[in-house]
Amino acid sequence: MSTQDPQSTPNPRTEQTRTVVLTGAASPRGIGRASAHHLAEAGWDVGIIDLDQTASEQVAAEIREQHGVRAVGVGADVADESAVRAAFDRIESELRSITALVNLAGVSSAHAYLDLPEGEWHRVLSINLDGVHYASLRAAESMVRSGYGRIVNLSSVSAQRGGGTFSKTPYTVAKAGVIGLTRGLARELGPRGVTVNAIAPGPIDTDIMGGTLSEERKAAMAADGVLPRIGTPRDIAAAIAYLISEDAGFVTGQTLNVDGGLYMH
Repeated sequence: MSTQDPQSTPNPRTEQTRTVVLTGAASPRGIGRASAHHLAEAGWDVGIIDLDQTASEQVAAEIREQHGVRAVGVGADVADESAVRAAFDRIESELRSITALVNLAGVSSAHAYLDLPEGEWHRVLSINLDGVHYASLRAAESMVRSGYGRIVNLSSVSAQRGGGTFSKTPYTVAKAGVIGLTRGLARELGPRGVTVNAIAPGPIDTDIMGGTLSEERKAAMAADGVLPRIGTPRDIAAAIAYLISEDAGFVTGQTLNVDGGLYMH
């Protein structure tokens, strides 16, 4: 007679239908693209939603060719709920049922609060917070029907430190909202089989940081943490892979800092 804990038994549905959707995954030097390839390498089918339709399709083609999995790229503005829903409909029509969602689409904002251009506050929050809500809601509807799902949201160490990095107050507020949304969804969706977690990166060498960081600038940024470097997209991709895996089945409502020790709490 087996004594295996039923709560630890892998869900057979996930072994057969491992589809992950990533928003904001088409930038050449971004976290999203690196994560898409990392997950495809591990056998995940991949759906990509990005503002750039052509780039989304190109990344999907790369993934199919390099990793031998199924992949679909769709163009959509994550700040437009109807566009997000249409993108999910397209992905679900071509891939297997959605197992995981990774919300990565976002914009930076280096404007000081007293110098905010008109519309900047709305622009940043609509993409960085509303976009997470729209994608999470649509994905959760599918996940709840299947009784299983993983959602991972990208926050930032800025949300925990009140800024202090490249971006300023609107970005900080949006990313703090992402942590609150993550916790609220974790509480509501947990009983329905869906875990929801956030990742809070520190400085990462990506396009959103300018993509042209000098070695001196990287060293100065790394000095704020306890490790002698800034992060890479692969660092975040590895954290995502864990949080959407079966191994993270008892982890929800958490914010995982991947920041080289910049913020300890």
